[in-house]
Amino acid sequence: MTTTNHETTPVIPLPEAGARLTLAVGAIATLASTFLSWTYTTDFPGDLTVTGYPGGLQVLTLVGAALTLLYAAAGFGIRGLGWLNPAGSNTPLLLMALGTFATTWFTVIAIAAELGGIVNLDPGGFIAAAASLIALLAALGLPLPRDTDPTSTGFARATTPILGTAHGRLKQPKALNSWAEIGIIIVAFALGLFVAAYGIATPYGELFVGFLILAGFALGALARAGLTTRLKALTTKHRQVTVGAAFAAAAVFPFTQKTDEFTLLAVSILIFATVALGLNVVVGLAGLLDLGYVAFLGVGAYTAALVSGTTASTFDVKFPFWAAALTGAAASLIFGVLIGAPTLRLRGDYLAIVTLGFGEIFRIAMGNLDGTSGPNITNGPNGIPNIPDLKILGYDFGAEHTILGFTLGSYANYFWLMLLVTALVVTIFARAGNSRIGRAWVAIREDETAATAMGINGFRVKLIAFALGATLAGLAGTVQAHVQHTVVPEMYVFAGPVPPSSAFLLAAVILGGMGTITGPLLGATLLYVIPTKLQFLNDYQLLFFGIALVLLMRFRPEGIVANKRQQLEYHETDQLAVPEDTTLPEGTVGVSKAGA
Repeated sequence: MTTTNHETTPVIPLPEAGARLTLAVGAIATLASTFLSWTYTTDFPGDLTVTGYPGGLQVLTLVGAALTLLYAAAGFGIRGLGWLNPAGSNTPLLLMALGTFATTWFTVIAIAAELGGIVNLDPGGFIAAAASLIALLAALGLPLPRDTDPTSTGFARATTPILGTAHGRLKQPKALNSWAEIGIIIVAFALGLFVAAYGIATPYGELFVGFLILAGFALGALARAGLTTRLKALTTKHRQVTVGAAFAAAAVFPFTQKTDEFTLLAVSILIFATVALGLNVVVGLAGLLDLGYVAFLGVGAYTAALVSGTTASTFDVKFPFWAAALTGAAASLIFGVLIGAPTLRLRGDYLAIVTLGFGEIFRIAMGNLDGTSGPNITNGPNGIPNIPDLKILGYDFGAEHTILGFTLGSYANYFWLMLLVTALVVTIFARAGNSRIGRAWVAIREDETAATAMGINGFRVKLIAFALGATLAGLAGTVQAHVQHTVVPEMYVFAGPVPPSSAFLLAAVILGGMGTITGPLLGATLLYVIPTKLQFLNDYQLLFFGIALVLLMRFRPEGIVANKRQQLEYHETDQLAVPEDTTLPEGTVGVSKAGA
């Protein structure tokens, strides 16, 4: 089949029926290989020496092979599996075969590299590698979208079969009642919770890398199959149910963890994501480049620490948490106004330099308020330690609690508290973005001169955005102080190896998707989890992390979750196709051609 600038032909010329059968056999063989031993030594993490029971990275290969087999079965037209691929394309099948191949070969190469050669592989490892390769080659023999545009680059033509093209009209689904649709939404969020909990709780780096590889290709396959489009339609139709299901799925997370290790990681992710959402008001909606935003997080944290009742505080006061939270948010608001009022008349790079200077001034000032270089307020570089755990209405956040038979540690308490704060920030962002002031922010972002000419007070609008963003960051900082039990100046730098820092916050907003809600939340999660899990790479950690960011910006410049406006901006050629000239029938009236 051929369309304008695209055709559907196999990359490897094979009979379609033979390619499908070979792919199914390859997927079955790959699945069966996970029940064999891949190495004879337990020195490789995950214990891949057991026959009859998959372990570690073998489980990921098993899942990938099973999904590949399901899509292959759907391609054979087996009744009851058509819902897996509403788009009717072979691209999802290729993506799953490629994901299984990449995960399997990553495991085999990691075994050889870490243990000193392929001699450390058992026959099961060789079978898995060969079977996954056969399945991938067979998938390339299926009809796939091919770019025939002579003006396209070689890279674009080479990646079109893998990346596919935007799917057209999906097959009409069977009509479902509202309860069935709500059930699908709940199942989708439950599955998302399971996958997220598994990824966060991966005990070693190799397993996390394999998880990222398989999850990335699986999500791509679901998108190209049209399942994400259908799920989006359902969540849009049942918006309130979707919000409730998302909140419930997040709230259940501590029950999936056996220790507090990864619950603490989840709390840190929520703090980072909440601050990133506050920065999204400034950068994503108002278009103001703020390079010192992490300082507002520090203002809230230091304020909460000073009024927490710790013996290290120079103020002999102890506020209840609600008062400490309001005080921290108000302090950040004041700093936001004080910094924004004289500087927001600047634009672009000049504003960025001023905000970068503010961030560094804050960090240095907190280090100098030690009684020697300045007043004794923050204990200088030693910071404010021994911040006590919160107690709200008699509920001790520092103690273990048994709920529904589950014994939950202290960080589960802070996780739920931070989840409520995140929900509050999301609500504020959504309301502000859809309000009159939110539309004014977007107008300023797109063209400040034109917005001013239309009667918008640019300075006032930008100052409101700056102040609101600072307030939200300060609110998150008040929780961070009690979670970390200490605050020191070096926690609030422009750029550092781990978040939160101004550079990581800005990257979370841009990579996640500016101006959206889920974008910065997802971007912050990835940017916090990935560096933490890649610590086993040692000196190469930032190298591979940087490569991943470059690839993401190359293939998804508008962000992981982008709004429609940004998709049009970054993919204009897909939207500006002009139909060919057609000759109007004779006798047509009312049409004239203007002269020059």
